[in-house]
Amino acid sequence: METTSTAINNSPEIDCATACTSGCLHPDNCLGQQHVSAAANFIDNMSIDKMHEIAEEARRKKLSAPPQWVIPEWDD
Repeated sequence: METTSTAINNSPEIDCATACTSGCLHPDNCLGQQHVSAAANFIDNMSIDKMHEIAEEARRKKLSAPPQWVIPEWDD
C-alpha cells in the first residue's frame, strides 16, 4: 500500500522518523513537539553538574547489570 501525503496528513498518528524526513508534516500540530518542549525545559532548568550526575548514575547502572545474551534462532 502506497502512502500519500494526504493519507499521512489525515492520520491521527504517524511515524515521524520515516514520514517527516524532509520536514515536519504537521508543523502547527507536531506530534513530537511535546518532547522537544520537555527536552528544552530540562536543558534550561538543569545544571550541567546535575546532568553529569544523572549520566554517571545511568552508566554505573548499565555496567552493574548482568550481560544480556542474544542467541540467534537458526533455521534448520
